[in-house]
Amino acid sequence: MGEISQRREVRLKNNWFIEELKNCKLCPHNCGVNRLRDEKGVCRVGRYAIISSYGPHYGEEKVLVGKGGSGTIFFSYCNLKCVFCQNYEISHLGEGREVKPEELADIMLYLQNIGCENINLVSPTHVIAQIVESIHIAKSKGLKLPIVYNTGGYDKVETLKKLEGLVDIYMPDIKYGDSQIAYKYSGIKNYWEVVREAVKEMHRQVGDLIIENGIAKKGLLIRHLVLPNRLANSFKVLDFIKNEISEDSYVNIMPQYYPCWKAFDYPELSRRITYEEYYEVVEYAKKIGLKRGIPLSDSS
Repeated sequence: MGEISQRREVRLKNNWFIEELKNCKLCPHNCGVNRLRDEKGVCRVGRYAIISSYGPHYGEEKVLVGKGGSGTIFFSYCNLKCVFCQNYEISHLGEGREVKPEELADIMLYLQNIGCENINLVSPTHVIAQIVESIHIAKSKGLKLPIVYNTGGYDKVETLKKLEGLVDIYMPDIKYGDSQIAYKYSGIKNYWEVVREAVKEMHRQVGDLIIENGIAKKGLLIRHLVLPNRLANSFKVLDFIKNEISEDSYVNIMPQYYPCWKAFDYPELSRRITYEEYYEVVEYAKKIGLKRGIPLSDSS
């Protein structure tokens, strides 16, 4: 596809997303509010996106960081309501400021100009229309970096299909392998059913992660946070990745859970995970044949 055709395709996608804001059903909550009139649904965001911060981030996966860092943009609020959220000031309390599409586009270009490796959109699901609007502007001004869609996984397949060709790297955090657990701790319905179809669509679009000179360029990078007391049903999540996505999936099994926000209201979530809880998940991943992104040994 030539550059003119690409710009036309981005413009058409942008027009579709903006039209959808009139009766917003872009995520599985299907609120139906008119966000063009600044009405707010579950996500509590109206016409314009709210951002908390932006800049080069060196704490992401090595394949995203490189030398220049991952160019992260943290969006305020979220379509998940996780009781243990480590960024609750942003996702629950909405700390941040509203930005118009032109400013968000300029932020993307700034991150490119200072040498970031990619544009990493953190919690983009509820503001994807506003993001596409800004990408449309930024690309017309020379944005070339890969776009990373850094999501909690509660995404609608119909919406994801409209992102084909715009998103280079999908990075879903598959939080649970059980919808009842997801409802209890994140306040959402049918999570396991929704996230499976969403990740399948992401993989259909971009395939397994492609890494060039140590830097991710395109593909699917899956995250999974291990919870205490096996609450995330991690083995089931890994079985899904292996059997229904790809044995060559790049999977980051994350050990950094610690109780935040309202986690202390739930005794089973009120402590950090143990060494044994983490490594039983790592060892299971290796046992079933998942290798990419998995620690090679207990010391790695």
